[in-house]
Amino acid sequence: MQALLDNQIAKIDKFLNLKVGADFGEAGTGKTRSTLELIKSTHCDFCLWIAPYGTINPTMGLSGIKDEIKKWGDFPFEIDFVAPESIGASDRIYLEITRKIQSKKNPIIILDESLKIKNNTAKRTNRIIELGKLAEYKYILNGTPLSKSILDLWTQFEFLSPKILNMRQDEYKNTFCEYTNIKKRFGNRWTEKEYITGFANVDYLFSIIEPYVFDCDLKLEIGKQYIDLDYQLSEDEKAEYKKIKEEYLDNEKLLFLNNNIFLELTQKMQHGYSCTENKFEVFDAFLKTVDTNKLLVYRFYTDVQDEFKKRYPDIPCLSIQSHSMSLNLQKYNITLLWDRTWDYALIEQLEHRTYRTGQKNDCKYVSMKANTGLDQLMSENIKKKGKLLEIFKKRGFKEIMNII
Repeated sequence: MQALLDNQIAKIDKFLNLKVGADFGEAGTGKTRSTLELIKSTHCDFCLWIAPYGTINPTMGLSGIKDEIKKWGDFPFEIDFVAPESIGASDRIYLEITRKIQSKKNPIIILDESLKIKNNTAKRTNRIIELGKLAEYKYILNGTPLSKSILDLWTQFEFLSPKILNMRQDEYKNTFCEYTNIKKRFGNRWTEKEYITGFANVDYLFSIIEPYVFDCDLKLEIGKQYIDLDYQLSEDEKAEYKKIKEEYLDNEKLLFLNNNIFLELTQKMQHGYSCTENKFEVFDAFLKTVDTNKLLVYRFYTDVQDEFKKRYPDIPCLSIQSHSMSLNLQKYNITLLWDRTWDYALIEQLEHRTYRTGQKNDCKYVSMKANTGLDQLMSENIKKKGKLLEIFKKRGFKEIMNII
């Protein structure tokens, strides 16, 4: 069996005398293997491994978390796998898991991709926190522990132990976040929205959580290459794109609803040209230059996957949202992004499906890019590793409308 890496040994040493811990090592650093070795030291009799549904039940012949664990041999404890989505949606599954944990002497819970519980109002978040109270040993794994702000950390550490932060979420927000409330009139009604404008006492926060956090960077002797493939919209597609923009992107609505509605509407605009014929022509030309057995395609819209099944049945076409986390896809080294996204965290995660410990080849990341202002803006945002809200603050709606 392959020897443990230095960073994996360092993690085990740090957590050996702790009953809870957060592995925030970069994606691809071997968190699963080191976690399994750590579990051995707890003498547990049952492990509940909570991971995204697509990781537990991968499609299209991909390897998931169960396959990854099998690689490292047999372990002297029972492992059950369940998705946070299932815990939130099914009372039966939640009750069965609760009873099973309660029946064990020394259960342990692993929360893989712990950002799945960032929303403290979601049923799955509250249920997973309640399950955590039934086990002394708990570890969370996440290469990207923050998606929007440091508010994302509260639920993750509340799951590990309320004693770590030792404050309610409102106290946590008041201590570490700067925010303002703005009232806006929309028609005949007034609505108040809260906006986080900055952060405070961050050093103090890190001093609280540092004893329970392990972090490391991924260092591989292989390279990364980024390529854009440009394609053109037809005149009819340009007209449809312009129609959607003028009909839906109204400044007053955007100003009131902020980036949530903007995200939804720009996705609708992008969807309108996601399967344009020239895009497939450019892709066909690209296929002649690469080993298609090493190629993965990520898409946002389901009709793209349907079209891929018809045109390219042997090329995996994965969901940006469902297949960006946890999967070990190191047998591929060429990743093509068919649809663009505003979410840099997802881009970072999907890159690490191939660029990870065990990869022997340089990795290539290719993005399809349309001749639209929207694609240009999304591309700039990802390159700057920005968030959608930051675009609004820096440019404003009027400038954005002119760009797209």
